[in-house]
Formats: sequence, C-alpha cells, structure tokens
Amino acid sequence: MDLPVMPPLKPMLAKAAARIPPGMQYEAKWDGFRALVFRDGDEVELGSRTGKPLTRYFPELPPALRANVPERCVLDGEIVIARDGRLEFEALLERIHPADSRVRMLAETSPAAFVAFDLLALGDDDLTRRSTAERREALVAALRDAASPVHVAPATRDVELAREWFGRFEGAGLDGVIAKPLNLPYRPDERVMVKVKHERTAECVVAGYREHKSGPVVGSLLLGLYDEEGLLQHVGVCASFPMRRRQELVDELAPLRLESADGHPWARWREEEAHERSRMPGAPSRWTGTKDLSWVPLRPERVCEVAYDHMQGDRFRHTTQFRRWRPDREPASCTYAQLEEPVRYDLREMLG
Repeated sequence: MDLPVMPPLKPMLAKAAARIPPGMQYEAKWDGFRALVFRDGDEVELGSRTGKPLTRYFPELPPALRANVPERCVLDGEIVIARDGRLEFEALLERIHPADSRVRMLAETSPAAFVAFDLLALGDDDLTRRSTAERREALVAALRDAASPVHVAPATRDVELAREWFGRFEGAGLDGVIAKPLNLPYRPDERVMVKVKHERTAECVVAGYREHKSGPVVGSLLLGLYDEEGLLQHVGVCASFPMRRRQELVDELAPLRLESADGHPWARWREEEAHERSRMPGAPSRWTGTKDLSWVPLRPERVCEVAYDHMQGDRFRHTTQFRRWRPDREPASCTYAQLEEPVRYDLREMLG
C-alpha cells in the first residue's frame, strides 16, 4: 500500500459543548465504530480510532468499498449496523470476537455499513491541509455514485436544520450533532470539532459500588432501575468523582454496606446463567478478560439523580454523571417508566 496518507492514523476528534454553535458545517453524530478506510487498488484496510486494525471483524466491508469508493483514497467515517431502521451498537460489539467463523456468520446475518464523512486523500493528493468545506466538496464528488452499504453522511450549513436534526435523528439511534469549522484542516488526534449530545436525567437506586483501582475508595456506583416485574436491573454506573469525594462516599455509604450479597437483588451475579434472565453487574464479557468484577453490595435504599445521554436497550449507553442525592425519592419509584423515549425515526430515510 502506497498512499499520500498512510496507516496507522488517529482521526480528528471533537470536544463537548452544550449548544450547537453557529457558522459551521453540521452532521449527525453516528453511534458506531469510528473507522479510517485506506484503499490502494485491491488493498483495503480499516483502522480504528486508536490506530488498531478493524478489517478482520468486518469482512463484508472491503468488497463493498472496492465497489463504491475511488481506487486510491483515504476516508474517515463510521462503521454502523442498523436493525429495523435504527442503529444497534450492541451488534457491533458482537463482532469483536476471536473466532473467525463467528465473525463471518454475523457478517452475513447482520451486515455492517460504512458512512463516510471526510476525505483525507484522493489519488496522489493529500487533502488533510485543505479546509472542511473543500474536503466536503471533494467527498461528495468522489462518492457520488456510491450505493449501500457505503453512504455519504448528510451535512448542512443551516444551523436551524442542524437543530431539527438534533431532535429528529435520535429516534434512529444517532446521539447528537457534530459541528466542524468551515476553514478547518484535518488535524489527527486533536479535539478541534464540536459535539453536542443529548442529556437527560434519571433517578436510580444505588445498589453497590466497585472500588477504585488505587485503593479501597469508591471507583463507581452501581445503578439500578426496577422493571415491570419489580426486579432490580443493573443499568450502568457513574464514576467521575474527585479522589477526595471517593473517600467521602465510602463513609456515606457505610451504613448501607452488606457483609455479603446474600439476600441482595443481584445475589446470583457470579452465576453465568443468571445473567440470561436478569441484568446484574459482573456479566461475562470478552472485553473484561481477567479484570476483577467484584463489587461491594449495598442495601438498595438510596436514590441518586444522574445525567445520561441515551439508552442502549435496557441500560445506559455511556457512563452517567452524578448530579445529586434524592432523599425525597423512594427506591421503588426508580423504574424504567420515568425514562424519556425519543420519537422513532427510520434511518433509511436519512441515508436514502
């Protein structure tokens, strides 16, 4: 492979903002695997955000890219999987599997797509020094004949339309808007774009905590919500606390600490089959490996309010942010019913 921009390469990143800024190029924020595509003739490589190769996990994409993108180019975009007109991040996680037979089976039953939103090289030309506006024009021209499963991400300079997208696209599994300065060159591994994500709050039961890697202080609070059957389901964690606050939390939660998990709603967390019927901390995962998944059980009597961006199935998609304790709330009131459901939106309409 011989391209003007070569792997490994880390993509340009975004910093968070509360509002959509004016005077920029706007795109939806895709909930997938960020990927850089390097094509030189028959050679196609997919690189992850960290520079690691992704090609083996998505064997259906290299043939699709050979059929739909220029013979020599470098693209920045997102690998996504859609089901029933909505992005499914869980389906992407299933691909990171050591067994090639498993990966290929999933490629047939749940094929991935590639959504391109930047062009970094074309032929012998390095486009990274050109502006966002110039690269966008080149991208649209280069992929004008592309067909599914390769798509060009919709973009606009109309801030009002971007605000409309911010609300409409969430129902398709997109989690916000990316804003790019029009005169911005491509700057790998720098947070020079802007991302605006949805944020909501929920009241959750604090049913345990994990200790911090540095010692016997709180690393993360384990959060639960009651389902329709009255079972406490583990829905995520909140973990961003200053070190001093981590020690204070140990003291605050000490009266609720249990000697063992016996009698706790998640008492069977060590049993693999129990995770098939209920969501509990410590679920077996190819991501955790030999990581210590033990946790400190608490009587599920205390309620906190957390901020979250969106749900992935029946859990929080990302780590939540602690807002405050809610002594005025009963744990039994912490149910899934309180969560706001975005209006459904068919992703196929967006991608044509």
